[in-house]
Amino acid sequence: MTVNEMIVMKKEYGLSYDYIAEKSGVPVSTVQKVFSKTTLTPRRETIEGLQKAFTEYGENITNGIVCENEADYNSGTSAFAIDSFGTKTVEDYLNLPEGARMELIDGEFYDMAAPTTVHQSIAFEIGTELKQFIKSNKGSCVTFAAPTDVQLDRDDKTMVQPDVFVVCDRNKITKERVVGAPDLVIEVLSESHWYNDMVVKFRKYREAGVREYWIVIPANKRVLVYSFEKRSRDREPAEYTFGDKIPVGIWEGKCEVDFREIYNSISFLLS
Repeated sequence: MTVNEMIVMKKEYGLSYDYIAEKSGVPVSTVQKVFSKTTLTPRRETIEGLQKAFTEYGENITNGIVCENEADYNSGTSAFAIDSFGTKTVEDYLNLPEGARMELIDGEFYDMAAPTTVHQSIAFEIGTELKQFIKSNKGSCVTFAAPTDVQLDRDDKTMVQPDVFVVCDRNKITKERVVGAPDLVIEVLSESHWYNDMVVKFRKYREAGVREYWIVIPANKRVLVYSFEKRSRDREPAEYTFGDKIPVGIWEGKCEVDFREIYNSISFLLS
């Protein structure tokens, strides 16, 4: 994690200099100099202390144990935008080199790590259960999986690839991509890209009109379910474990994804 990324993350969560100093073991005066860029070449141990503090904070968010008022979800910008030289467009996205794994969010490119076997296995199992439910009930909804493009806001600034998603309005589906918000989006959390799913894409999905958003956290065997259309405080998800059957809200719970079965099929990868 670079100093610039930590500066953005500090702003994103409203972290105070005192808080950062306490968690990192770096004197407050030094923290101020680093984040104001008065000090352009901080000592190695200073950077390592700061990185440790921000990494710990990120893990706390993932584990759902961040205290109130330590974070501000209503300000700030991206922490992991890989290209800040001007606003990018869907045309730029479509012209990326073949094989490049990127998402475009609000005009900025985000790197996508290659999925692990755990990540892919979970996504495949979830997608299969959703697809089987639709088929057995002769439903009109369609299940997709990455790397399917979603032009989320119907504009030229955002193109994402959710791990698994369901679209019930077939008018949104073209031969090239989905145009508009899916009804259900499920992301399998990557430890190296937790910020994207927990903060950046969380906001985008909520604002674009996604009805329901799941974040699967393999490391903790937990699933966070956000029902954007029903919960007045959408920061408070329903929490489940890999031992639960999780009801799908967009279908009023008539479909349940059995994470016990999913865990049984991939438990050898998590041991």
